Amino acid sequence: MQLGLVGLGRMGGNMRERLRAAGHEVVGFDHNAQLSDVPTLAGLAEKLESPRAVWVMVPAGVTDATIDELASVLGEGDIIIDGGNSRFSDDAPRAERLNERGIGYLDVGVSGGVWGRQNGYALMVGGAQEHVARLMPIFEALKPEGEFGFVHAGPVGAGHYSKMVHNGIEYGLMHAYAEGYELLAASELVTNVPGVFKSWREGTVVRSWLLDLLDRALDEDPELAELSGYTEDTGEGRWTVDEAVRLAVPLNVITASLFARFASRQDDSPAMKAVAALRQQFGGHAVHKR
Repeated sequence: MQLGLVGLGRMGGNMRERLRAAGHEVVGFDHNAQLSDVPTLAGLAEKLESPRAVWVMVPAGVTDATIDELASVLGEGDIIIDGGNSRFSDDAPRAERLNERGIGYLDVGVSGGVWGRQNGYALMVGGAQEHVARLMPIFEALKPEGEFGFVHAGPVGAGHYSKMVHNGIEYGLMHAYAEGYELLAASELVTNVPGVFKSWREGTVVRSWLLDLLDRALDEDPELAELSGYTEDTGEGRWTVDEAVRLAVPLNVITASLFARFASRQDDSPAMKAVAALRQQFGGHAVHKR
């Protein structure tokens, strides 16, 4: 099957190679000319036979502009797939704009990171059944082997919504491992913290791919001395908590893990300064001054 692929970075580039290895013809476009198969989006459209399908893998901030430009060179019967980390609420308006041109739209949450080329990508798809059916050869090539790793989650927006919740869960899981690491490292009894994590990789209920990756990181840097504790977020955790508030669903762990990322960016927490001041005021407790 033919597929256009826009955005050939760490994810998109590896997806192109996995699809080609499965026998599909992929025409890729990227603003980096060294990565691109064609010089322009118009050139990409010309390389594909109608009806065309083009998968977009660009940062959320430029997705709408990219899709609008792409729509101007596509036509009726074509399909655009957004596989980036877009906010789910952007999908329905985007689909409506494309539908006016006769262009179909699928939103796909993609998980797999830099390991996806080797292991396959988990795909969470939103959109019309006929569009999903048409793209199934591509989905089958990208997903891991076996029965798991793919879902048609619902109508337009459901794919990105599912990926948003997936990433919220990921926040909580990562922070649980992180807190366990900090406690083990602080203990007077445990002298082989990396070994403890390695021992958990088989036979325990906390084993997971994230645990495997943490073990790998500790092999490279047993005390994580080369890293700063400053941790970014790309938005999905915030959106998940927004939805929890809207639907009155208690997300205690996910919310706490998101706030912990915010705390990681504070060199000197204003909130904790206020706590120290209050303890001094009501109890005469000692405070540390600059």
